[in-house]
Amino acid sequence: MINQYALITGASSGIGLEISKCLAIKGFSLILVSRRKQRLEEIMDDLINEFKVKVDIIPADLEDEKTPDLIYDYCKGKGYFVNLLVNNAGYALPKPFHETPMEDEEKFLRVLGISVVALTKLFIKDMIKEKTGKIMMISSVAAFAPPSSIQTLYGPVKTFINRFSEGLNLSYNSLGITSTAICPGYTITNFHAASGVQNEIDRVPSFMKKKASRIAQEAVVETLKGKKVYVPTLTFKIIVFLLKVMPQSLFWFFSKRLAPGRYEKI
Repeated sequence: MINQYALITGASSGIGLEISKCLAIKGFSLILVSRRKQRLEEIMDDLINEFKVKVDIIPADLEDEKTPDLIYDYCKGKGYFVNLLVNNAGYALPKPFHETPMEDEEKFLRVLGISVVALTKLFIKDMIKEKTGKIMMISSVAAFAPPSSIQTLYGPVKTFINRFSEGLNLSYNSLGITSTAICPGYTITNFHAASGVQNEIDRVPSFMKKKASRIAQEAVVETLKGKKVYVPTLTFKIIVFLLKVMPQSLFWFFSKRLAPGRYEKI
């Protein structure tokens, strides 16, 4: 797969890092984006040595509104045509909504929402010209669940990402472009610790916590197939199905046992 490039945001850890490894196995050249330059350099060296693929890095912070243009201009300057755009970067805000400064909410929305729109808008123009391209949106099972009492904006943003992905498919499938919303459930990464909500996942039953490597493998396979929406693992496929059909009274009963913390009152 010579000269096929994948750009992955949030590539320094967790699902983003595992997606990078999966794509390297398939022969993609990689463009890794994250805030942590030193960590990206370490990952770049590891991927080159292990998989013998081309890897480039862009240390950048998606909280900055100029970053999507910086990323796109860098790729254009290098002559990279991004065949696969992976919008993965994200985090959660640990404090209750009324305690979170508006500045933090704006940064959160920029990373998880606005930067996704901006990067997609920039790179999809080249995909249209080439009449080919794939976009992976890392969404969440939270997109299907009722609102929670913590991380108030997280679920709504992921619901938006799913609908945004649907709109892209409606508009651009006929031009050879597909967008896949990947909706994992609880995944073992540093996401919860970095977001200050490690206590939440510590209380979740072990059978509901999945390895990032497994999520990434399924995500890559289904994105390359052009799947529109995909929920990794049988466990969370069943949970999403139940969320769609379960009476609210039963939902509240099970949620306190399967997702403690998310639906407790402040």
